[in-house]
Amino acid sequence: MNHDALVTHPTRRFILKIGSLAAGSLLLQAPGWAETNPAVTKIGVIGSGKIGSTVGTLWVKAGHHVLFSSRHPEELKELVAGLGSSARAGTPEEAIAFGDAILLAVPYKAYPQVGKDYAKALAGKVVLDAGNATVARDGQELVDETKQNGLGKTTAKYFPGARIVRAFNTLGYTVLARNAHKDGGLQAIPIAGDDKDALGVASKLVRDAGFEPVVVGGLDRANDFAMGARGYGQQVTAAELKKTLGLAE
Repeated sequence: MNHDALVTHPTRRFILKIGSLAAGSLLLQAPGWAETNPAVTKIGVIGSGKIGSTVGTLWVKAGHHVLFSSRHPEELKELVAGLGSSARAGTPEEAIAFGDAILLAVPYKAYPQVGKDYAKALAGKVVLDAGNATVARDGQELVDETKQNGLGKTTAKYFPGARIVRAFNTLGYTVLARNAHKDGGLQAIPIAGDDKDALGVASKLVRDAGFEPVVVGGLDRANDFAMGARGYGQQVTAAELKKTLGLAE
């Protein structure tokens, strides 16, 4: 799954399906664009490829304000144009400064450098970590580190001070787009984190995106739904996922 790629045609069709194409300003909104509203969360997305754009779009549709970011924000014009006044494009620095919560959706190989660049700015922020580490894309050394220390703890190492919650890493973007707000029982999204309040924020955002959060435990339990683990790739309800993971109802 290449989170760093530009949005592909299936994602574009998804965006057009759930929201009408908005005209007007694309990259900059007027002052007061994200005025304070307790029902609205300001979310910064770092890495607006397939996962970042899909989940961010679901949040916009739920009424939140989302700043999608890229090193080349001009390439996000089509994405934000289709989402109206609650979406904006900018740089990672702008997304971090804007967001009360952050979605981290870049290839795992970028984590060491992103951490060097932005860990200080992310300290104290709720960061939903959607990354997975694979040998082919991210390299053997980094994959070995995640296996030895766990994905959650490895992310926490690169972003010290951030309130990390593992989330949205188990399913592809097309599945997330298709199954959001699913009839007959919401699809489960496993999450894990060491900060109780951050888990609460993440749980709400998972629900707002159209899914049911399943808190698996602390960051040391994140490997229960890492790639290849029993909780990975499960398109099931919360009750079914809890049973698979051996969690009490």
